[in-house]
Amino acid sequence: MITQIVSGAQTGADRAGLDVAIRHRFPHGGWCPKGRKAEDGPIGGQYQLVETPSANYLQRTEWNARDSDGTVVFTLAREVTGGSLRTINFAKKHTRPWIHISCARDYSPSVTLQGFVKDNDICILNVAGPRESKEPGIWKWAYQVIEDAFFWGEVHPGILGGPEEG
Repeated sequence: MITQIVSGAQTGADRAGLDVAIRHRFPHGGWCPKGRKAEDGPIGGQYQLVETPSANYLQRTEWNARDSDGTVVFTLAREVTGGSLRTINFAKKHTRPWIHISCARDYSPSVTLQGFVKDNDICILNVAGPRESKEPGIWKWAYQVIEDAFFWGEVHPGILGGPEEG
């Protein structure tokens, strides 16, 4: 089972993985571009990331694929394009297992993700996919899939909208 979730913290699928980890007080990390660059401005300090030497997004994409045990690429669309396709190519380059989970074709995405992690002995899971601006709603869907796959039934008080302690 996974012991850490990593991503580059771009808006959308990447950030969903980290936000689930933070909500459940689960170890997270990964590489982000120099200057903590993302499409919505500098990446916040709540994300425990290390900056790459370059501000180029491709370096962090490759390093997260390289340094994880496996990568999941979430999309709302049926096909993978752009940076998500580059992520898969980096996983292949570094001989890391990867899976594409699409809202348009996967009927049990959480079960699919659990099976991928189990079948490939994934401890460090890299979460990737399109930015929120490219596929509006990807954050919400990826967040729900990850939470259902690994944290179903767990609620931690006072974290990202959980019930307040009292």
